Amino acid sequence: MERGITDEAAPSTPPAETDSGPPAKGAAQYQYTRALIRARLRFVRAAKDSDRRLRENFDEFADRHPLLAWAWGLLHLDFAGLFVGGLFLMSSFTVSLVPRSWFFQGIVAGINAVIGYGIGVFLKWVIVDLLVRSHPIRDDPRRARFVPLWRGLIVVGVLVGGMWMMVSAKRWQDDVRALMSLPPGTNLWYPLTPIAAFVVAALLISLFRVLRDLALYLARRANTYLRIPQPAAKVLGFAVVVILVVIAVNDVGFRAFTAGANSLASTTNDEQSPGFPQPVLAERSGSPGSAAEWSGLGNEGRKFAAGGLRAKDLARFTTRPVTEPVRVYVGLENAPTPEKRIELLHRELARTGALDRKYVVVVPTTGSGWVNPTAARALELMYDGDVAIVATQYSYLPSWISFVTDGEASLESGKRLIDAVLTDVDTRPPERRPKVLVMGESLGTRAGEGAFAGLPDIREKVDGVVWLGPPAANPIHSAVSQRRDLGTPEVLPTYSDGLIVRFTDGRRPLADSGGPEWLPPHIVYVQHPSDPVVWWSPELMLRQPDWLREPAGRDRSSAMAWYPFVTFWQVAADLANAAGVPDGHGHNYGTAAVDAFAAVLPPEGWTPADTERVRMATMASAPVDGAEK
Repeated sequence: MERGITDEAAPSTPPAETDSGPPAKGAAQYQYTRALIRARLRFVRAAKDSDRRLRENFDEFADRHPLLAWAWGLLHLDFAGLFVGGLFLMSSFTVSLVPRSWFFQGIVAGINAVIGYGIGVFLKWVIVDLLVRSHPIRDDPRRARFVPLWRGLIVVGVLVGGMWMMVSAKRWQDDVRALMSLPPGTNLWYPLTPIAAFVVAALLISLFRVLRDLALYLARRANTYLRIPQPAAKVLGFAVVVILVVIAVNDVGFRAFTAGANSLASTTNDEQSPGFPQPVLAERSGSPGSAAEWSGLGNEGRKFAAGGLRAKDLARFTTRPVTEPVRVYVGLENAPTPEKRIELLHRELARTGALDRKYVVVVPTTGSGWVNPTAARALELMYDGDVAIVATQYSYLPSWISFVTDGEASLESGKRLIDAVLTDVDTRPPERRPKVLVMGESLGTRAGEGAFAGLPDIREKVDGVVWLGPPAANPIHSAVSQRRDLGTPEVLPTYSDGLIVRFTDGRRPLADSGGPEWLPPHIVYVQHPSDPVVWWSPELMLRQPDWLREPAGRDRSSAMAWYPFVTFWQVAADLANAAGVPDGHGHNYGTAAVDAFAAVLPPEGWTPADTERVRMATMASAPVDGAEK
């Protein structure tokens, strides 16, 4: 039978004729028959083992160029992993909350593809190597010969599906950009996105292959020198690498990342931004007579203390009498411990006369000590300067790093700050006590909520609250959203008919977000439908949230849908670009604080025309503080 024929069983080649004599009769037919037999043998072997020829050729290449062969092996793809990775790659192009550049989309697509590739390789190992490896169906030549066909279909499917999703994604991206009044993206998005995705995926896969080769190397050493059986040695090698990676990531890597981020952030903290000279007014922290020295305020603190409008500037935007506004700030380097910084805060409140103002606004800051300059100017314009804004710094790090590395620090900082101000206010006679308001944005809302046990505690202690862009993890915000009135959407809920707390997207009037009665003190949440900070939650992995079942909000694409795991990663990726959109969208709240404070605690005789006047004045005075973020 043909299947039993081997190269050695084929007739040997007859002796070659001498140059002087003619070729033997039938030599051409013999050579043809020999070639035919060898071709049929190769076909039979290929049917039984479709990878044999490629493996034999690669082994020959590896003998000549071992380093190049190892490098190629880093990128040699498993087709099961390629199939699942292709599905994950295509899922990364589904529409999300904020528009993405080609570079950012390429990074997201590459990471998604690698995650899917790893899952596919794992599933193949479980199903094929553990469950089907000994099954006779695997050795059936009639099935094995279709392996190259399936592999080709996988490659073609990934390419065609990826291109189709990329074209659809460009259209979706332009739809999202139109909702945010942005022009359509460049057509370079088409060629540059897959290039960026390929580079990211190749680097990550190569990294994992290096770790795999390290595990195999350790397994061989254990098998050779410790006489550990090969299967057990492989398990040991991979276990050692996993332990080393976990230690490197959780201990060494995490600490190094935190230390490096702290070092970089502290360097930024020491910078002196041009255009923000040391203030000379006694009403500002960091001035020559201040207990909080200028050098210790930090970069964000110096911007806050030196920025804003003076009384003479405020007079240009109103016909009412104006007062010099007070800005109190204590930086991380003004005192060595939180307790000493609070002591310093008490001294600054007394020195600046902050509690003599009619309004005191407490602002729990984000990680780096940032205070929204637009909101601060709006407050000073609205209250004609008769206001003191009080803030402290608790970290060098940006909000998202601070949240990951030490989320409790913001809660403790916010509670210390608000309690310190309320303690000083309570020592004054009731008729001389200022109105105390709380404002926070992003992680600052989490810090602000940390000072209160719930809505009744807020109503008992302060005279109003405005929270912009609250994260979903905030306990009070989450509880109110979950207990919203039946039939009201999660994106703009109504709680208890708006009797205590109200929500707005920055466009809907707060008067329309509940019934006619709104008991003071007023509490307001401002949240955009397109803000990933508000909507990101681990629950997105396995549960469809109500805000994705409901009709899309004013700046969220109606094409966005929920997919298990996919939507979680999509919204998580949006967090990195949440502020890279125009004001009034994403995590940029612009002048939303004007409407919010006009509803929470307006001055006497306030009218809608005054709200618009302050909004225009806030925008016109923007050059005083420069960019908001």
